[in-house]
Amino acid sequence: MSTQDYSIVLAGHGSRDPAGIAEFMALVDIMRERAPQRSIYHGFLEFATPTIDQAVAAAIADGANTVVMTPGVLLAATHAKNDMPSELLALQQEHPDTAFHFGAAMDLHPRLLELCRLRIIEAEARSPHTVARGDSCLVVVGRGTTDPDANSEIAKLTRMLEEGMGFGASFVCYSGTARPLVADGLKAASLLGFQRIVVLPYFLFDGVLVKRIYGAVDDLAARCPDIEVLAAPYLGVHEHVAEVFLERAQEGVEGRASMNCSLCKYRVQIIGFEQQVGTPQQGHHGKVRGLLAQPAVAPAAPSWPPYVPHPIEAESMRIIREGRDWSVFPAEQHTALHRLVHTTGDFSSVDELVFSPGAADIGMRALLRCRRIVTDVTMVETGLKRAVLQQLEVETWCGVHDKETYLLAEAHGLTRSAAGIRRAWEKFGNEVIVAIGDAPTAIMELVRLVREHGWRPQLVVGLPVGFVGTRECKDALRGLLQVPRITNSGTRGGSPWAATIVNALMIDAIGHVHQQQQAAQD
Repeated sequence: MSTQDYSIVLAGHGSRDPAGIAEFMALVDIMRERAPQRSIYHGFLEFATPTIDQAVAAAIADGANTVVMTPGVLLAATHAKNDMPSELLALQQEHPDTAFHFGAAMDLHPRLLELCRLRIIEAEARSPHTVARGDSCLVVVGRGTTDPDANSEIAKLTRMLEEGMGFGASFVCYSGTARPLVADGLKAASLLGFQRIVVLPYFLFDGVLVKRIYGAVDDLAARCPDIEVLAAPYLGVHEHVAEVFLERAQEGVEGRASMNCSLCKYRVQIIGFEQQVGTPQQGHHGKVRGLLAQPAVAPAAPSWPPYVPHPIEAESMRIIREGRDWSVFPAEQHTALHRLVHTTGDFSSVDELVFSPGAADIGMRALLRCRRIVTDVTMVETGLKRAVLQQLEVETWCGVHDKETYLLAEAHGLTRSAAGIRRAWEKFGNEVIVAIGDAPTAIMELVRLVREHGWRPQLVVGLPVGFVGTRECKDALRGLLQVPRITNSGTRGGSPWAATIVNALMIDAIGHVHQQQQAAQD
């Protein structure tokens, strides 16, 4: 095969904003003008049509034997590292006789730096005032992702523009996901004392987010009349953008697609993201693929099947329900109590449990809302039912084996379980359910953070086992009136106990939603 004989499918993100889609298609027209010998198609990952698979099917129907999928995105984050490669894999399986290649994202190409400079100069030219660059602050707004590698590229771009164009200072903020957000970033920039602030949205095309950025710029200008605030155009439809896409496609078919893999969180352990190494590529856009082309009907609520126990489990539960008088316990606690007996094989185990008022119901609702569970040890994490977690879309986190936890523990004289809890407080704030089944020191650190630093996890399940500090930590947790809590007295407990309580709350959460749906249908 000649590396000159291929078709290009430019894979865009897609937008709900027709203006953004129109600009994307105008950019494709420029690519066709600059490469008339090439068959160029386009598709979208989300919202708009044609979808990527439709674009590839069109290329193959027109006779293409080799297709290069080129990500129509600025930086390599989740879409370019995960969603689009997973699409490509599915397409290769669907079309085994077609050779597929994948191009790199645009990244910080010199052409794009030139275009950024042009957009900034255009903004400055619209002002009636002459202000030296040294008296101006440049604010670059990136899209923001969960990938620190991509976010850091925005900081690098900003610094290169600051030094290359002679700005007095620069500031970075993001339209979502990463921090600081636009409003916070603009406010911080306004406090730096510069005469002028130039805001550059580092976006390819118009869209909902770009319009929000310009709205925030207008708000800042209204609040700070002593500062001249200029909004630069986003990159937009330009021959430089088209040239970079064509270059990336050529690199892809030649096997030269260069990705910045040295700091990729999926390949190497990056601080704070150690657990994402080796995460399987899996698309996350199926629910909004081609959404705008679908009939305008009210979306149906996803169907929630009830929790169906294994027959042996169901028979055990029947025996447990008939094994003693449960009417002395509040109904909201029954699932947790029954399942604890199932785990321990001991009806007396429930007599030691202590629920703060409403804790079971609060925990069940918190699972549906914040959907994150933190555990002190991996034994608790692995004891949680996988299928139930997946149905509820609940994420789990346990930092006890992370390198940062080890360093934190050593530097502060903590156990690693306690250090992991401290990291959870810093990492997730209040939107978590905490389950501790092993370490009394983890509970004592949690109690300290609640009392001294105002931490308010949605629910604390504290059930460690042992003879050293166990009774004392449970006494401290029972007296911690600031947070909902489930614990027990005495030395019994352990990771299976803590996992059992959380599993019971998740099963109740599934049942709660299922009952609501059934009631709505009746």
